[in-house]
Amino acid sequence: MKRLDISKLEPNAYKAMYGLENYLLTTSLEKSHKELIKIRASQINGCAFCLDMHTKDAIKLGETPQRIFLLNAWRETDLFSAEEKIILGLTEKITLISQCGVDDDLYKKAVDTFGESYVAQIIMACVAINAWNRIAISTNLEVPKS
Repeated sequence: MKRLDISKLEPNAYKAMYGLENYLLTTSLEKSHKELIKIRASQINGCAFCLDMHTKDAIKLGETPQRIFLLNAWRETDLFSAEEKIILGLTEKITLISQCGVDDDLYKKAVDTFGESYVAQIIMACVAINAWNRIAISTNLEVPKS
């Protein structure tokens, strides 16, 4: 069912969201880390629109289809580095924040590995994609046919 278009009805809301996206462009987050965050959160949230967009973006950046296919089973494969597994763990905990929050052990491991500033950037990337997922799902954004 066709639903409202927030970008047209409330353009200032989208402008604010793009402000967060523009901030993320200025961070030191690696592009591959950003795409892993976007894809994993979108998998959890079931956002087809964002999955379509970000898997294509990741492949353009050199991500392999195999890693994308196995992303939802990242714990069971050695295709992801220890650092990526920390990022994926944080992404899952932040996306599912109401279930149990972010545990102290994972948080400490992240800060010890990346430093506080990078962890803050990871958190903000997770916040952004979760917001986009919620917009896309609640407004029933259609996946473009390619």
